[in-house]
Amino acid sequence: MAAFEYVALNSQGKEQKGVLEGDSNRQVRQLLRDRNFLPLSVTLAEKGSGNVKFLSTEWFATSLRVTDRAVVIRQLATLIGAGLPVEEALLTVSKQSEVSRVQKMLVAVRSRVMEGYSLANSLANYPRAFPRIYRATVAAGESAGHLDLVLNRLADFTEAQHQTRSKIQQALVYPVILFLLTLLILAGLLGYVVPDIVEVFADTGQQLPYLTRFIISLSDFLGHYVLVIMVGIIFLLIVFHRLLEMPSIRLAYDRRILHVPIVSKLSRGINAAQFSSTLAILSSSGVPIVEALRISGEVLSNSWLKQKIAEATVNVSEGSSLNIALDQSGYFPPMMLHMIASGEASGELDKMLQKVSVYMQQDVEGLLSILLSLFGPLMLILMGGAVFTIVMAILLPIINLNQLVI
Repeated sequence: MAAFEYVALNSQGKEQKGVLEGDSNRQVRQLLRDRNFLPLSVTLAEKGSGNVKFLSTEWFATSLRVTDRAVVIRQLATLIGAGLPVEEALLTVSKQSEVSRVQKMLVAVRSRVMEGYSLANSLANYPRAFPRIYRATVAAGESAGHLDLVLNRLADFTEAQHQTRSKIQQALVYPVILFLLTLLILAGLLGYVVPDIVEVFADTGQQLPYLTRFIISLSDFLGHYVLVIMVGIIFLLIVFHRLLEMPSIRLAYDRRILHVPIVSKLSRGINAAQFSSTLAILSSSGVPIVEALRISGEVLSNSWLKQKIAEATVNVSEGSSLNIALDQSGYFPPMMLHMIASGEASGELDKMLQKVSVYMQQDVEGLLSILLSLFGPLMLILMGGAVFTIVMAILLPIINLNQLVI
């Protein structure tokens, strides 16, 4: 059975949209008539990965927000754990969701499952909605017969990611507001206050202080070239982004980032936390360690670390221990390596990887909280210093004029 999107009129003459399963367009139209709907249009919900039109029109529709993904995974885990078949669980979750694209996606996935495909293979049609870590973990859970437990772990993993991201966004609200206020105040002072003061001082004919002349020159420059500066900044950002799309430049840039003070510690911590959490959930779900390493390396945002993980994966596949393979890269924290070595020695690598994941996540959150707590005061100092400089540039000529009068 395939999934069909329909547009129909109900008994009150109101237009309704939805998704139904059926063997053909005609059967879906008949199902709508049986429900006292007048079908206006019925089309296949999904055209398949080879259809160019589908890729161009549905590219963004096939993604999922982290919150939606967490809800879907958690609900599936609960229903499957309660004994419902996978196809019934998918149907129930699709009806529960109020997001149209989630409904269409889950109905299409259910259609694939009813055709005989595994849940992991069915999710593979939506790589942006369900990244590789989800598909590999679900496949491992299906083969081991513990799909509900695996889905619960995935839900915990997704919710933890969402909570971390929410904390960062909430912590950034105050500094961002301060930064925007600083820009507005500086624009108002340089654009309106300084030009009016210049007219007053121009009539006196006195020699202006260097600071005042600098602020006046800056005000004139920004007044004439502000649009050029903005266009130039946007152009440079676009060029920079395009350059980073080149693999060689991106690799060199990511490698350099790992050696910049403060930034390197944050980048290494974030990537190590991503790697350890992904590896922990894959390993505990029964994914072979070599495959788990390969998938965990792909989720990293730093391309240089991806390359190092790929080298470590080759070493592990050739018989090297995990901690030695990671230690050779030279970029992972010693605490993480020691904990992994301890897990390998005790034969409880899965449990130790989960502890490593928790430790690295807490370490990154602590570092981020410190940096974000410093960001607010730095913005206050920047705003106060800028306003103080402009006010002094205005007051100095007035003070000099009073001294001349005296």
